[in-house]
Amino acid sequence: MKRTPPIQIDWKPDKKSVTPIYQQIVQFVCNRVAKGEWPIGTRLPSQRTLAESFGVNRSTIVTAIDELASYGIIEGCHGAGTQIVSNTWSLLLPPSPDWSNYVSSGFFKANHSTIQAINRLEFVPDMIRLGTGELDPRLFPKKIWQCVLEKLSQKMTSLGYLEPLGLPELREAISRHMKNLGIDAPPSCILVTSGSLQALQLISVCLLKNGSTIYTEAPTYLKSLQVFQSAGMKLSGIPMDDKGMQFGKMEQQLRKNNQQNSSILYTIPTNHNPTGITMSESRRKDLIDFCTANRLPIIEDGAYQELCFEGNPPGTLKSMDKAGMVIYLGSASKSFAPGLRIGWLIAAEPIVQRLGDVKMQTDYGASSISQWAFAELLSSGMYQNYLTDLKAELLRRRDHALAVLSLHYKDFADWTVPKGGFYIWLTLKVATNMERLFEKAAKNKILLNPGDIYDFEHNNSLRLSYAYTSCEEFKKAAITLADIIRNQL
Repeated sequence: MKRTPPIQIDWKPDKKSVTPIYQQIVQFVCNRVAKGEWPIGTRLPSQRTLAESFGVNRSTIVTAIDELASYGIIEGCHGAGTQIVSNTWSLLLPPSPDWSNYVSSGFFKANHSTIQAINRLEFVPDMIRLGTGELDPRLFPKKIWQCVLEKLSQKMTSLGYLEPLGLPELREAISRHMKNLGIDAPPSCILVTSGSLQALQLISVCLLKNGSTIYTEAPTYLKSLQVFQSAGMKLSGIPMDDKGMQFGKMEQQLRKNNQQNSSILYTIPTNHNPTGITMSESRRKDLIDFCTANRLPIIEDGAYQELCFEGNPPGTLKSMDKAGMVIYLGSASKSFAPGLRIGWLIAAEPIVQRLGDVKMQTDYGASSISQWAFAELLSSGMYQNYLTDLKAELLRRRDHALAVLSLHYKDFADWTVPKGGFYIWLTLKVATNMERLFEKAAKNKILLNPGDIYDFEHNNSLRLSYAYTSCEEFKKAAITLADIIRNQL
């Protein structure tokens, strides 16, 4: 049977449009099908050809095709490529609303296309997630959790709404726990959140105004989010060295922005995401002095603060704060389980009250059972014992990962050596196409986190994680990836 040639497409998406490119592609295909210009059986060009023709990333094409397939319009047919298989999709009919206009009108910005691809590929079976910022589910302490639930079954008599700031017993337990980090915070200065990301969202809508500048490390986890940009703010990246953020380099820009009193600093000083760097004690003290002198508030993200497994960790910025300059964010997502959805914010009482009021307007409180469970974990001492075992395992995995890199990557890459947390920041010595590397790795069932999604400009880096994979899985994926990189270079 003669194979139908692919349709010729003389169209390009508008890269200046507010509508995401993948949505423009979806709408373009839908319009052609709805008008009868592309009948059933019409074969589309290959993904690579479409990407080149439209001038977009391959991942953007994949996102558009996945959405069209979910509508039932197209289908991959064995030996015949991707074809139009239906022209009766209900949303193509004239009475249907144009949902694309609604989707594009929301104020919250869409994720970077690579991040969307990562979020989708994380759930593909047999994919080795070499950069995932999550603990290996196999490390979840089942016995401890069973013990917690058994105790809760005897203590809890209801699952009603809790106070605006969170469960009192949990805030008291967090207050005691924070003393281990040198932070003296009464329960009235603690707000329980549904993860630390919600704390950032609350700060963006409650404490900052449109046009504010958020100073942060370059690269930074914050660059992979759209929480502040969606609220009309801009990020300004500050370079790092092996001691952390080089904050002195923002002084000139800060003076200009301070005339509008609209700046704040966001930092992950301990086991930084994505580089793994921990800011030195002396630089932390200098940073506090600098911010105090310039009246620059600080958001300290302590997501990895409790995961230091080598040497004595420096004190938190909050513990050095004498002027109320620091808002501290804590989380159980990295140290225990992201599905618990428990984080906390520590700040002056008026700030906590303001954020707590807005939080009640958005979700009426974090999960009651999660709050009771984490309160039991902290109060019983089980959490601290669990952390001791977890850090020993992370250290073992880190050492193994570094050994693998030394054997297979030393000729073409450099990397950081973290003292805790999850991440190794690996940088290739020769410039390479990171999008192509991402695609080739995915075809080999290896999911990468390219450094570009965390940086303010193109880089040659990857965020590698030893927390999600076993030592054997890391070695297997890293060796395969090394071969892919060599071939590409």
